Amino acid sequence: MNDPQSGSFRTYARIAFGRSAGYMSGWIYWLAGVLIMSSEIVALSTFTQYWFPHVPLGVFSLLYAALGFGINFMGVRNFGAVESMFAVVKLTVLVLFILFGALFVCGVFHAAYGVPVQRIGMNALFPHGVHGLWSAMIFVFFSFGGIEVVGVTSSELKRGEDIAKAGAVLLVTLVLIYVLALYMVLKMTDQSAISDAASPFVTALSGFTIPYLDTLFNLIIISAAFSTMVGALFGISRILVSLSEDGDAPRSLKQTNGRGVAAKSLWLTAAALAVLIACSYALPSSMYEYVSTAAGVMLILNWILILASYLKLHNGYDSGNGKFRAFGYPYTAYLAIALIAMTIIGALLHRNERIGVVLSVVLILLVFVSSKLVRRSVG
Repeated sequence: MNDPQSGSFRTYARIAFGRSAGYMSGWIYWLAGVLIMSSEIVALSTFTQYWFPHVPLGVFSLLYAALGFGINFMGVRNFGAVESMFAVVKLTVLVLFILFGALFVCGVFHAAYGVPVQRIGMNALFPHGVHGLWSAMIFVFFSFGGIEVVGVTSSELKRGEDIAKAGAVLLVTLVLIYVLALYMVLKMTDQSAISDAASPFVTALSGFTIPYLDTLFNLIIISAAFSTMVGALFGISRILVSLSEDGDAPRSLKQTNGRGVAAKSLWLTAAALAVLIACSYALPSSMYEYVSTAAGVMLILNWILILASYLKLHNGYDSGNGKFRAFGYPYTAYLAIALIAMTIIGALLHRNERIGVVLSVVLILLVFVSSKLVRRSVG
């Protein structure tokens, strides 16, 4: 709102801490975005196998990847229309799911197999105690990955004052829907029935005799995950363009076609995504957790850099001239940094998550070394 930039948070990191910070922020976000997209494609393929259990996951992966890139190649105007449609659909259905769960809790609907309303006590909320909660926080944060796209796209808004409103509405809506939807899942089905083989929403609805209810909701969950993947692709392609414009990536990556699409940036992302998808199917039982953890760690580490840039630049904004001043400064920022640090520490408590953390550290070190090499070659 105070200073919208096409490069968003990486531009602010560059202003606050120099070129290397902007370089690292941009490339770490791009890598995290590619990891998120690969995990979303694996999830999409798994959910689709609910209907076609004998079709290999790789077939669905290729299909969803092609559709996602196809939408982005259509151009910014068409992308916005498609994403708006997906947003309306998935929010509507999630609200309907919460309402359905509320009616079940009130006794209006009954499960086919006489499943009672589950009691949600401490054992249901924290089945593995504080240790389990702490190690799972990385996936909770990962679920909110993508909210930074508001910053990436802020320069597209015609009215700068809408940025703060959009961010506040987004956060409140996401938290309410996230908490209420999971609460209803735990109310509608036994926790032991939930697994990574199917969407927990589909599992919760499968006990009811309403025709095609679970199938319909599975379709909606797929559309929501697909929307997340497409949005991540849009965000990281914009970051590549920003990196290219600042000389932190090959100059050719900023070139756009007649529809405003940075085609070379999209093709580079496609190549990286293809490698990750291949790895996912080489190690199908564990790669998803590695990739999700690594993506979560890299994403929230970038959040720390965003918060640090905010702390550094905040005093330069003049609230007397109608500029936005964040509530709780600077304590809310320090609290957020502490929570993020605790979440990363919690990821070290679980074996597969530790491997994901190590993977993210290796990738971040590679970005750091490359930033020094680029800086030396330019200097």
